[in-house]
Amino acid sequence: MRVHFLQHVPFEGLGSIERWIDERSLAVSSTQLYRGDSLPELDEFDSLIVMGGPMGVCDLSTYPWLSAEKQFIGEAIRHDKVVLGVCLGAQLIASALGARVYANPEREIGWFPVECTEADAACSFGEIFPTGIEAFHWHGDTFDLPDGAVHLARSTACEHQAFSFGQRVLALQFHLETTPTAAMALIEHCADELRDGRYVQQPLAMLSRADRFEQANEVMFRILDDLHGRR
Repeated sequence: MRVHFLQHVPFEGLGSIERWIDERSLAVSSTQLYRGDSLPELDEFDSLIVMGGPMGVCDLSTYPWLSAEKQFIGEAIRHDKVVLGVCLGAQLIASALGARVYANPEREIGWFPVECTEADAACSFGEIFPTGIEAFHWHGDTFDLPDGAVHLARSTACEHQAFSFGQRVLALQFHLETTPTAAMALIEHCADELRDGRYVQQPLAMLSRADRFEQANEVMFRILDDLHGRR
């Protein structure tokens, strides 16, 4: 299994997904889009992971590479690759599949519960956390569900938290890969986003419990195993 990941800023990498890759001795490669790296050929990887970033899907004038990236993600999906998107990555998948991405009524930053939908209860994703999970969030945008997608999860602040498209594409608006180090990097680089809001936690609250990161990372590993085990 050859895993390729797309990284949008230096401070949002794979997080705990790097450990999942190492423990399974998988081949890994990357494109750092912020450095101007070229995208790979489709036959160079089996699985594509699209990470987060502070930019928006429609910020093409500031980040012109977003256009090519969305086209590339769409091609990967059409060529039956395993594709996982996290936060901005989930929004890019939605956009690549023709859905609208736009500002969510609420910014959601910090630890908040995510619950499975009724549709999810009947699929393997629901079996991974049937009663929901406390997940780490850092987003101000959301997306409509693409045609043919299955709505998998919601939160109080954001209805569309996750969807699947077929058996090999999964979009997660929330972060299960985040480690304490990764959270501190977000706090450092995106502190201007921590304005008061109903669903905005402050740094002390976000970092107060290491066990939440460990539990979320365990769920991320189970999701990755499930998604890649379908091949």
